[in-house]
Amino acid sequence: MKITAHRITGITILLFSTIILPGSFAQKQASLSPFPNPKNVIIMIGDGMGFNCVKAAEYYFGPMQFQSFPVKLAVATYPAKVGAYDDKDTSKLNWAEGYNPAMAWKDSLYLRKNFTESAAAATALATGRKTYNNGIGLSVTFDTLRNLCELAKISGRSAGVITSVPISHATPAGFVAHNKTRQHYSELAAYMLFNSRCDLVMGTGNPEFDNNGKKLDRKWENPKYVCDSNLWLSLKSGSGIQTSFILKDKIFEVKDVSGDKIPDPWTLITSEKDFRKLMYGKTPKRVLGIPEVYSTLQQGRDFGKNETKNSPPFTTPFIAGLPTLAEMVRGGLNVLDNNPKGFFVMIEGGAVDWANHDNQKGRMLEEMKSFSDAIDTVVAWVNKNSSWNETLLIVTADHESGDLWGGNTYTPVADNGKNKLPALKYNSKDHTNALVGLWAKGKGAEMYSLMAGETDPVRGRFIQNTVIPQLIFMMWGRPVTF
Repeated sequence: MKITAHRITGITILLFSTIILPGSFAQKQASLSPFPNPKNVIIMIGDGMGFNCVKAAEYYFGPMQFQSFPVKLAVATYPAKVGAYDDKDTSKLNWAEGYNPAMAWKDSLYLRKNFTESAAAATALATGRKTYNNGIGLSVTFDTLRNLCELAKISGRSAGVITSVPISHATPAGFVAHNKTRQHYSELAAYMLFNSRCDLVMGTGNPEFDNNGKKLDRKWENPKYVCDSNLWLSLKSGSGIQTSFILKDKIFEVKDVSGDKIPDPWTLITSEKDFRKLMYGKTPKRVLGIPEVYSTLQQGRDFGKNETKNSPPFTTPFIAGLPTLAEMVRGGLNVLDNNPKGFFVMIEGGAVDWANHDNQKGRMLEEMKSFSDAIDTVVAWVNKNSSWNETLLIVTADHESGDLWGGNTYTPVADNGKNKLPALKYNSKDHTNALVGLWAKGKGAEMYSLMAGETDPVRGRFIQNTVIPQLIFMMWGRPVTF
């Protein structure tokens, strides 16, 4: 049997991943490791961003910068167990069947079953372990899994998450928290704010505003995304000062993020002005950024009278007074790069998925442009403030949603020219089991090509989604153990 060089490398990496490296010994091993050791790692996730979302955005707006990254692969996204987690009936979870390339390209129904959802996908991308649908940071047997934010803090780096959807939604929560189900938004928010040592959390969920960014005169929107109304008021009144909070008659204290054994309070920012101010100059030590809108930055705004699901992007003007995802990213990087040891950050274009679920072609393209602009902001930051010899940037998706094609499943997206809607058709309102893309650049990016040991007849070489964090764990000297 012939064994290729990349297969040998893959076996070596997997064997190395079983070694347990305690404390200081792990740090010494990291300096001696044959793996690259990037100072900064940035993972950018287009939630629900399938290959055809990328193709449609390329046709409408022109080529996007991340498409030219030197490493280009496909990624399998299936979970360990499919179905929906239920506290009272775990029999609703069944082992997944994986990804079969031959079936994927001959049976459209195959793509629409046994797919992941965002919590299981986020857990896989954050911990290197596949889990059950709806699980956040837990294994299939409910063991707590270490995530990349926790790994960053262990290594002395800063850590954070940025998203265009609520902070306690599946993807950001999956990189920070641990819970049996993604539906426990209040618990997830409390964990992110009081149990994690993250330096930065940014996303929507502001209970004082509606989906159009309008201040509510009536009762607040459900404050579940920020835990509860009492916590929200406490954060507002004690921003940057308060370290202890009362939740459900219990006292919660924020964590020490810098290692000086002194609790570090959150500085809450909500206004567009404060988000833009954060982009330059001195920043607070720890930032919680919640823009003045409820569910998403822009995707959830009302349709104008001339807009339909098939309308071009920007038919209805954007909500004024909100930061863009790119501005949130620029400010977030200005917070995280205060640490000379580096940082990890997950950045999510979360509403690509929301638009796909609602089969909104124009809104999907708006969200793709927002995500692409955020990627460009990161690239510009690396070029100016870091280098590709010390920073690793990975762009990927957690899954495909909408079964989006040019017509029926497998029909190519047709280019009708720049600024004209390409031929698009949604064949589903849910996720699929299709492969998604990975584009990588910077320190250690080449490692992903070495691990691509499987091949799809159309998308080419692919990896499992769990490989993305597994390599980061190993590059940072803390291998994933199985």
